[in-house]
Amino acid sequence: MSTAHPRLSINQATIKHADLATALQVTADAGVQSIGLWREPVNEVGLDLAARMLTDSGLRFSSHCRGGFFTLPEGPERVAALDDNRRAIVETATLAAAAAPGSAAVLVLVAGGLPEGSRDLIGARERVRDALGALAPFAQEHGVTLAVEPLHPMYASDRAVVSTLGQALDLASAFDPAVVGAVVDTFHIWWDPQVLEQIARAGREGRIASYQVCDWKTPLAEDVLLSRHYPGDGVIDFASLTRAVVEAGYAGDIEVELFNADIWAAPYADVAARTVSSFAESVAPHL
Repeated sequence: MSTAHPRLSINQATIKHADLATALQVTADAGVQSIGLWREPVNEVGLDLAARMLTDSGLRFSSHCRGGFFTLPEGPERVAALDDNRRAIVETATLAAAAAPGSAAVLVLVAGGLPEGSRDLIGARERVRDALGALAPFAQEHGVTLAVEPLHPMYASDRAVVSTLGQALDLASAFDPAVVGAVVDTFHIWWDPQVLEQIARAGREGRIASYQVCDWKTPLAEDVLLSRHYPGDGVIDFASLTRAVVEAGYAGDIEVELFNADIWAAPYADVAARTVSSFAESVAPHL
């Protein structure tokens, strides 16, 4: 068994095709102490069984992916989206309670892109704010932090109208930091000339709910969603970003989350081992 850094968490997306039981086993076998889960594998087995499996694994729970996608205008589809986010909040609370001590009840929110046929980016962002207002009391009741994740601007049209950490913090500012925070994901924010300033701001406001790391390398994949790389394989300066997050006071688990077809096709144990070693080389020295 390898010796993994105690703050490393493998986000389940990194071994996307593994079912929940396999993901838990592979993570534990790699010596990793924490895992970030996705809703689909959890729902495949059912929440109660998933919670028992997580308990039995002995792993911490670093985040649940994902909620959000609530930029739709008023109507039945928006109502359904908000209801689905409430289910995700319950899942997050249940899994966090079932996991090892030190787990985080954090639900990652991807805001959603422009509704079909719309060019109203300003209105879409306002509907994100409205959705947070609708969900925050329910999240607070369940002890869950809603973590708004800004995505790189290339995803603004179809996945996330929130593109910078500053925008995420602005959206969160009306709410208790324990209820609405932000995700700092290196892939999405490394390019932002204000990123260090905004990480420091997030620390002052107590809103860093999750730190996720992976690398950026060009050329991008034909499907730009699948363009993430192991830390150290691209151009991101993990030293400055990680030091900034540490100085901002974040002391939680750090997820490696990789969307990459080649990585997904590799043996799960090899991916976990490479995740451990790349984290040790590129991120851990700056903690």
